[in-house]
Amino acid sequence: MNTAPDQQQTQQNEQNQQRQSREPAIWPTLQAHDAVALIDFLVDTVGFLRTAVYQDGDRVAHAQLDWPEGGGIMLGSYDPETKTWCLEPGTFGAYVVTGHVDALYERLTAAGVRVLRPIEDQPYGSREFAIADPEGNKWSFGTYRGEPRPAE
Repeated sequence: MNTAPDQQQTQQNEQNQQRQSREPAIWPTLQAHDAVALIDFLVDTVGFLRTAVYQDGDRVAHAQLDWPEGGGIMLGSYDPETKTWCLEPGTFGAYVVTGHVDALYERLTAAGVRVLRPIEDQPYGSREFAIADPEGNKWSFGTYRGEPRPAE
């Protein structure tokens, strides 16, 4: 009797897990005039997790903030001298998935965060809202998790 797992079935299971996985493989990035203050806002007010912050005085060379429900962003201090990779503060936009959109909206509006679009149900099934951070970046939060990846 052969008890070894069928190799083709094992490969198919691994492929299915890869299709279903939403581990971050793309990291949106932004720069800020006051990266320390922006990090504090995103962590203390919005709810990101401070995973790594490397700074030299008030200058942030690199920060990684993770979203508790998956994914994350990377950011640092604005440096216009960096000609190969320079992003003007306030030009960033992101959509963040959350299963707690109403509670997050209530918390952010209570904190006086500037709302760009009030919470509402969308025709495509998402419930979402949008805010601006202190640097002027735009953040949309909603329940839409994206479409499932097609089977290969």
